[in-house]
Amino acid sequence: MRLTVIGCGYLGAVHAAAMADLGHHVLGVETDPARLERLARGEAPFYEPGLDELLRRGARTGRLRYTAALDAAAARADVHFLAVGTPQSPSGRGADLSHLWRAVDSLAAVLPRCVHPDGMPLVVGKSTVPVGTAQQVADRLAGRALVVWNPEFLRESMAVADTLSPDRIVYGLPDETARAERARTILDEVYAPILAAGAPRLTMGYQTAELVKTAANAFLATKISFINAMSALCAATGADVTVLADAIGRDARIGPHFLRAGLGFGGGCLPKDLRGLEQRAAELGANGLASFLGRVDSINRGQRDRVTQMALEALGPDAAGRAVTILGITFKPDSDDLRDSPVLEVALRLADAGAVVTVHDPRGLAGLSRLHPVLRTQPDALRALEGAELVILGTEWKELTDLDPEAAAARVARPVLIDARNALTPSRWTAAGWDYHGIGRPSEPRRSAPRRRALAGTMVG
Repeated sequence: MRLTVIGCGYLGAVHAAAMADLGHHVLGVETDPARLERLARGEAPFYEPGLDELLRRGARTGRLRYTAALDAAAARADVHFLAVGTPQSPSGRGADLSHLWRAVDSLAAVLPRCVHPDGMPLVVGKSTVPVGTAQQVADRLAGRALVVWNPEFLRESMAVADTLSPDRIVYGLPDETARAERARTILDEVYAPILAAGAPRLTMGYQTAELVKTAANAFLATKISFINAMSALCAATGADVTVLADAIGRDARIGPHFLRAGLGFGGGCLPKDLRGLEQRAAELGANGLASFLGRVDSINRGQRDRVTQMALEALGPDAAGRAVTILGITFKPDSDDLRDSPVLEVALRLADAGAVVTVHDPRGLAGLSRLHPVLRTQPDALRALEGAELVILGTEWKELTDLDPEAAAARVARPVLIDARNALTPSRWTAAGWDYHGIGRPSEPRRSAPRRRALAGTMVG
């Protein structure tokens, strides 16, 4: 089929490449010149495992092309996917839909009017929007297109697999039966290989489809905030939150996922979607839900305060001039995304307190010094540890959780570690002489003196 994907940021770039890989002819519409140039060369403008290969394959086959001209795209396609960004509004907690409305109004200006639905193209909303938006899109495109809301459920670092092998596909369809049936038939053709592979297809009205994405993210955020709230109780009583999480996660009604206490969630989706749903609930008078979601958000943000305070206490009465190494700065592993990164906020707070902060991350260092010049960067993990008086594991990259504790201890000035993701085995680090501090875990004394080498120009105590 002939498809357009309007907006080729994170969502749109992945979706366009995946649809081309399914055999469709895809034209990506992107107005950012730098992003457009990279995509046209078959290069991903961000790090996402597996995406580069999809982009190169799409370019080789000729099924994936890009343009900045929406009118050219509209003239050649059967289906238009709306994949523009809907960031948090700078004036509040709701979503900024300005990119969406520009795309919709541009489509309305170039799509011809059609008397019968059988002659209309399909416009498919992928962007995450407040409930009620899909109907507004359908109203603006009335007589020109059929509208379906088809929310995405992509996890950063797993977006390609989540697109090509999803755990469900949601269709938000119009109320009128004939229009809904035609829209479903067209979208079934788009996703035919995925549906044939067994992906469940769920059909529902616009409003329910819009809520599926935000409700799912709010529920996941709630699980994370719950275990983080429990970690505070564990810290106060000497209990171990990791053992607690394992025990309650074995209950099939609860499950083990998203029950690791730590620094909390961040990124471009969970915080935004949580706050957007809270705002929309308040607007519609669902005050109990709004209050509940606000508390979930507050607990999550409080983890940043908690880790910052742990770090300041570990540094002593004056943090000025003290050397701190942050291992991992992205909001999650296998991503280069710094948006609303909890550990980045902690790093900046420590720098504001006068600490000399060095950051290592396998993917997140590009542009970090330009955006935050107060932070030093070091691409080698062990060199980043040189002379550190405090080390914080902020992102659980495998190459960081696999670090040799003895080799790490030989590099630092003081072997003090805050495991802000509860991703390490405490006994492994204390055996190498580290003072280990987790989130909601009993502190374990070091078991032996660390074997450290003297560093040139550094006094090692």
